[in-house]
Formats: sequence, C-alpha cells, structure tokens
Amino acid sequence: MKKARYSWAALEQRHPGAFVTHGPVHAKAAALTFDDAPDPRFTPQILDILARHRVRATFFIVGSRARAHPELVRRIVREGHLIGNHSDTHALLTNKTAAGFEREIRRTDQTLLAITGRKPRFIRPPYGEISPKQTDWTARRGYIVVNWNVDAVDWRNTPSRTILAIVRKQLRPGAIILLHAGGGRGQDLSGTINALPRLIAMLKKQGYRLNTLDELLGQRGYRT
Repeated sequence: MKKARYSWAALEQRHPGAFVTHGPVHAKAAALTFDDAPDPRFTPQILDILARHRVRATFFIVGSRARAHPELVRRIVREGHLIGNHSDTHALLTNKTAAGFEREIRRTDQTLLAITGRKPRFIRPPYGEISPKQTDWTARRGYIVVNWNVDAVDWRNTPSRTILAIVRKQLRPGAIILLHAGGGRGQDLSGTINALPRLIAMLKKQGYRLNTLDELLGQRGYRT
C-alpha cells in the first residue's frame, strides 16, 4: 500500500478516541478485522473458519456489495460478528467532495440498517485514506474511524506463510489486524483462508484474547 496522504498520527492527535489505529497496549488482546465484505467467493469460507474456532471478528462492509448479497451480511451479524462502514462504493474518499463523502457513509448506513436493523459506529475508509475535514465530520457525528497497526498485505494474493510471517513480525498488544474478506476481479484470497486457522492458533498460543473492535476499544459498536 502506498504511503497515506494524511498522517495517521496527526489525525489521532486531532481526534483522540475518534480516530484510532490500535487498542489498549496494556493487555494481550487483538482484533481480527476483515475489509471489503461481503464477497460470496471468500466471506463464507472465512465465516466457517471463525465459527469452527469460536472467534468473533469485525467485518467492514461495502454498501453496494451488501445490497448485492444481503444474506451474507445477515449471516455475519447472526454469528456474532461486528459490522462497520467501509463506504458505499469503495471509493478513495479523499477525492470526494464533502457531499460525495457524506453520501458514501450515509448510504452504507442506510443499507446496513435496512438489512440488519443496525447502524455502525465504526468507519474504515478504503485504503485507510481520510482527510482532516472528513474526520471532523465523522467525529462530530459520533463515529469512530478505525484503521490498523498490523497489515497482513493479503490483498496482493499473498501466500499464507507470508501472511503469517508479516503478522508475527508486527504483532503487539492492542493490535488491530487488517485482513480481507472480499476482493476485486482477479484477486485471490486463498492465502488468507489458508492462513486464518494457523493465525488464530498462533495468537491464542501467544496468549492473545481475540476481540471484536467494540470489545477491544471499550466503545459501543453501533449508533442509536
């Protein structure tokens, strides 16, 4: 991934608690987060693995994909996972006008409310890119923008052994781990699917508790 246009550290300072990249560092807890859901090629396999290992995760949902596959979104929620807002069209939000940015967030909220009865509080901007003015808007409305501090780089059709090595190297208490549950044309997440059982086993062996983001951050996951 290219370097972010806006400094995440500066955004964390600008909006403490409303822009985050990690959880508390004093306890061995981590969150598995999956972007670009739902995708019928990959999301069901990931859900099967999580169910088998009794792990709950956080899925960042693309609104247009949710409208195409609402049954998968309902399954994610039914099986105890948290859902977040990943924009409506997976656009680069920093290229959007203020009105365009708001449409991306609000339409996804409306879609998820219609499908699940829930409005996410957590937003993850595609590519992790969001501007200071956009975070001003999200913070004023009670959203929390959540990026990550462990990037598995699985979107590159990465082999499972490489995914495991990357996560092992970056892992620390409070880790927010970026993975993917959906992809574009030509993307192959078999590396993610093959790595996931071993990744869960590795985390548990090292004494990590696996939480959803609301549990990790001690914040409500949905808006009232």
